Amino acid sequence: MGALLLLIIGIVVFFIAYITYGAWLAKQWGLDPTRPTPANTKFDGVDYCPAKKPVLLGHHFASIAGAVPILGPIGASIFGWVPVALWIIVGSIFFGGVHDFGSLVASVRHDGKSIGEIIETNIGKTGKKLFALFAWLTLILVIAAFLNTTANAFISTPAAGTSSILFIFLAMVFGFVIYRKNMNLVVGTIIGVGVLFFCIYLGQVFPLELSLKAWIILLIGYIFVASILPVWLLLQPRDYLNSYLLYAMILGAVIGIIVFNPALEMAPFTGFNVNGQWLFPMLFVTVACGAISGFHSLVGSGTTSKQLNNEMDARLVGYGSMLIEGVLALVAIITAAYVAGPKLSELLKGGPINVFADGVGNFLTTLGISFSVGKQFAALALSAFALTTLDTAARLGRFIFQEFFSEAGNENSILTNRYFATLVTVSLGGFLAFYGWNIIWPMFGSANQLLAALALITIAVWLKNVGKNNKMLTIPTIFMFAVTLSALVLLIKSNFVNNNFILVAFAAALFVLALILLVQGFKALTSKTDDEVKLNF
Repeated sequence: MGALLLLIIGIVVFFIAYITYGAWLAKQWGLDPTRPTPANTKFDGVDYCPAKKPVLLGHHFASIAGAVPILGPIGASIFGWVPVALWIIVGSIFFGGVHDFGSLVASVRHDGKSIGEIIETNIGKTGKKLFALFAWLTLILVIAAFLNTTANAFISTPAAGTSSILFIFLAMVFGFVIYRKNMNLVVGTIIGVGVLFFCIYLGQVFPLELSLKAWIILLIGYIFVASILPVWLLLQPRDYLNSYLLYAMILGAVIGIIVFNPALEMAPFTGFNVNGQWLFPMLFVTVACGAISGFHSLVGSGTTSKQLNNEMDARLVGYGSMLIEGVLALVAIITAAYVAGPKLSELLKGGPINVFADGVGNFLTTLGISFSVGKQFAALALSAFALTTLDTAARLGRFIFQEFFSEAGNENSILTNRYFATLVTVSLGGFLAFYGWNIIWPMFGSANQLLAALALITIAVWLKNVGKNNKMLTIPTIFMFAVTLSALVLLIKSNFVNNNFILVAFAAALFVLALILLVQGFKALTSKTDDEVKLNF
């Protein structure tokens, strides 16, 4: 099969899934366009702030996509392109899409509360505490993985580092004129996107070359500030503008693939055991966000649900974003398959983003764009989204840390202070970042997918409690628990052998917490439903 045919099949299947399965899910869960959302009923101008559908789609997609649908498929390519592509398509439609859509709807129906608080309502207070701890540890791994990969991307493509810094200031100006000066969104978008591409030009002229350590420290400082600023000042506007950058990159890559029609040099399937790694479970935790991601549930219930203006927007924002991410993941595996061989090994020294940027740079030459500009453009797009994931993870980590210690009478404690909570979260993630993305990634993938399994069983319990169909969650929940618990056992063993005892402790803690939550969730799922609960739906 050629690269073009693979991409066309993926896009067509995703489109059919959106208009059929996505619509069926919306009907089963009873989306109501007349029901007020938390963004309107709890508006505070900081966290609860209604956003127009295209703006929220941009924010949510930017937050969940990041660089993971690039890093994951490229990292899993050791098993061949066929199993990776199959999991991306099947996973995005029946696993990730259901997970993301369900998390968003569940949070909206719980006044914009996080998945942890939904667990408290439907499973119990102990479950909430344990999940909060689990989610916080996972977010630390998210921060560590993305700090390292983003820093590596800036080293391999210095121009992207300059452009990314300039883009941060552009986003803040955009947010100010749109939300405080009431500039027309269309006019502001045209100007903002134009200036954004000018930032790409300036990056070519003034490339910023720093060491890995310097970039990581600089990025730690950035996400600390970004995670405590009001969402309208940086998070919303940058994610919105980011979406155009990524849409342009995806469109350019797709058109480039159509014109270039690259050959898939990679073997379709290389075996069930490659270099000591088993296809089950490692393929499924390595692909990560390219098919399903627990981090998405934290984004959907942590920030997106607080900005949803109408319940009917949830289908596009929740389910649609996951399918778009699936397209991006397919493009990623195509680029890896195109540059397969000795070149792939060399490019991986600069990280998976470098592999993807190199492939897209080649594809864009068919459109008359020079290879260097095309590679910088791709690297900037992915780095911008990696930065979005970073500050979103830091913000969510801060939320969870504060919630965990916000018992009655502790509201004014230093542990619930947003600056202290952010500092602890960011510092631990920064410390782990120096281990390297190739060591952190399997651990992040396992924790992330296990988080998805916990979110799935939580949504299933909630739907059962309110008398709604939850059968679409049964197989995804069972499969994800089997995959991730198996992966954690293998990672505990491998990290112990390599004397990475901090990561051994991380994996062991995640495993124990997951088992306890699984038992609690199963009990709640099989218990009798209180009819009074259904009235609150």
